[in-house]
Amino acid sequence: MKNKKWISLAAAVILAVTALPMTAFAAEKDGGEEKLTKVTLNEVAHSIFYAPQYVAIEKGYFKDEGLDLTLITGFGADKTMTAVISGEADIGFMGAEASIYAYQEGATDPVVNFAQLTQRAGNFLVAREEMPNFKWEDLKDKKVLGGRKGGMPEMVFEYILKQNDLDPQKDLSIDQSIDFGATAAAFTGDDSADFTVEFEPSATALEKQGTGYVVASLGVDSGYVPYTSYSAKTSYMKKNPDIMQKFTNALQKGMDYVQSHTPEEIAEVIEPQFPETDLDTVTTIVKRYYDQDTWKENLVFGQDGFELLQDILEDAGELKERTPYAELVNTEFAKNAS
Repeated sequence: MKNKKWISLAAAVILAVTALPMTAFAAEKDGGEEKLTKVTLNEVAHSIFYAPQYVAIEKGYFKDEGLDLTLITGFGADKTMTAVISGEADIGFMGAEASIYAYQEGATDPVVNFAQLTQRAGNFLVAREEMPNFKWEDLKDKKVLGGRKGGMPEMVFEYILKQNDLDPQKDLSIDQSIDFGATAAAFTGDDSADFTVEFEPSATALEKQGTGYVVASLGVDSGYVPYTSYSAKTSYMKKNPDIMQKFTNALQKGMDYVQSHTPEEIAEVIEPQFPETDLDTVTTIVKRYYDQDTWKENLVFGQDGFELLQDILEDAGELKERTPYAELVNTEFAKNAS
């Protein structure tokens, strides 16, 4: 496996630092009011792609479960994983590949996945001009602004290329030097790239500016992939099973909501989470994800999905050896969610 400075740092934290005790009190009555349990969640990015999570926040489902949730955006799986390992966050939300990397580096307190939110990739291929008849072979000899090596966005992109008989190293040029979240600005400011791979709201923003056009969905063309999941250290899960179950219950209620409501209704609920994005744009993005069956009906992270993830990691040359499903996935809380 190629050098991963960030995961080596994270592994070092595991080996060198005793798990920090997290303050967690059971909900109790204090002066007639219920005392909420504090839980810190670090998310890899703040995106409409994760709509069920924001529904759960905005509808008060976490508070209903007795939890006082603090949401922090890590801006990258490396940073989110490090926050979980160091104890800065109780729960992490990122691609499950990060837990596999940490495990393979010798983690003594493995970060285990307990709930899967998305079942498709959430990014899109954006071109400089409209291409209604786009085919993946159109990328041959072109320059694309891609993602970080070893991260899910880039690996899924390369997985699709290979499925379409394109060699990511030889048939096109992929620029992986741009920081997470900065590719849209780079695409606008420098016309040397022909395409960029973007999450929302960046993809739709480029379209509205007239500087880019969505020509393909990586979520559709890669098929069902366990793209993002929730995870926590083994020690935290063992110490706080009640918190884990309550957290998962709240998420499941958010999942139930998006399954039973329209994109317009979902957008209205989560709009406060995206104050810089107008409701019309939020609705457009929600509908795009809704129509491609982005969100699961339940949070259970199945073994087939985990093995497919490892197939993608192997294909990308990022896997030393396969990790047993039971070592890094716990389905107890998802199965019992209500």
